[in-house]
Amino acid sequence: MTPTDGWHRLSPVSPVVRAGRAAIAIAVLIVPTALRGGADLERDAPQLAVVAVLLGLGFVSWLVTRWRIDADDLRIETGLLRRQSLRFPLAQVQAIDVVRPGLARMFRVAELRLRMAGATGATARLAYLPERDVEPLRALLLDLAHRGVSDTAPEDAGEERVLTSVPTGRLAASILLSDVGFFAIAILAGLLVAAVEAPAVAAGAFGGGAVWAVAGLTMLWRRFNQEYKLTVAEAQDGLRLRSGLVALTAETIRPGRVQAVRMVEPFVWRRLGWCRLEVDIAGRQRRKGEGEAQRAPLRAILPVGSRSLAEELLARIVPDAPTERLRAPRRALVKSPLRYRFLSFGRNETCVVTTTGRIRRVTAWVPLAKVQSFRRVQGPLQRRLALASIHLDTAGRSVHANLRDRDVAEADAVLEALVPLARAARRSG
Repeated sequence: MTPTDGWHRLSPVSPVVRAGRAAIAIAVLIVPTALRGGADLERDAPQLAVVAVLLGLGFVSWLVTRWRIDADDLRIETGLLRRQSLRFPLAQVQAIDVVRPGLARMFRVAELRLRMAGATGATARLAYLPERDVEPLRALLLDLAHRGVSDTAPEDAGEERVLTSVPTGRLAASILLSDVGFFAIAILAGLLVAAVEAPAVAAGAFGGGAVWAVAGLTMLWRRFNQEYKLTVAEAQDGLRLRSGLVALTAETIRPGRVQAVRMVEPFVWRRLGWCRLEVDIAGRQRRKGEGEAQRAPLRAILPVGSRSLAEELLARIVPDAPTERLRAPRRALVKSPLRYRFLSFGRNETCVVTTTGRIRRVTAWVPLAKVQSFRRVQGPLQRRLALASIHLDTAGRSVHANLRDRDVAEADAVLEALVPLARAARRSG
């Protein structure tokens, strides 16, 4: 297949993979009954009809969908009754993902997903393509996207250097010691204690408790599946991330596309010297049809690791991050007694860093070139204490640098200095 030569269709097995989840769920209900000799065609007909309808709709969708590379755009045409012709400028690509759900791996196909810039964070999805075509096509799209920003193609884009890989044991321990882990453990422990101490009461509460237990275990599994053996490699075309146990994800984050970086250090993790490093990318929003593993607004490039390792990765994403920070004035303790000991901020000509948090420490780095707006906020208590906060908003959705509870004079001076610096950073970028 030559991607630049005319129109192309998706893999013929795409309808089967798309309908796979519903088919598997229905099979889980039907197969045990059939094995016990209790299969009833008339009773199971509605479930089988649902699978047939999904396969039929998937086939129609595959039949009317085609794609091509037109100059510097990716064009996707789809729709039976209402025809849509979508153009995705490759120069606006924020990141390119290769997603392989479990069923897709069985059929040796994969989804190519382009996340675009802009407030809506549009996503171009080619689901599904043969595995042998995905990597060459992604390399071509990255090359065209780079040419849309500069006139030269990246050299040796295929070569990469592995920066880190998360050990499975540490990942499992970190998830159990996270908020999600504590929630799941508390639910399970409560059910076990109730079952031992008051079996009669436990039997009545098991129905509702089981729902919460399943929810907790599901959250644990999703996080483990998403971040399993996460590997970060550095290449000419950006940072390459690969992870997943059942559903495999390969993502390339192009240079300069990160809107903000966040380091999270929960209370228990700090005692172990662990932290979590996440990046916020414009366009990484929840999208209809995406799996849960790909719906997270933030992408963890270090699910768990030492602070020194996190700082090493940070230096590759934000090479000019500020090092010095200023603490909040003492009177901020009145307004934020739990958060006060973490409140600080620092800046230079290209980046702002802020630290906050009550029980867990959260540090955010925002390049000034990515700032969309500044907001000066002063609540009633802040006015009485002569404090103000400055908010830096980006095109990302989850990480925003907040200079909380600063002295009014300091906040005004910082705001006056940051506006022209951000304008200059955008021009130079």
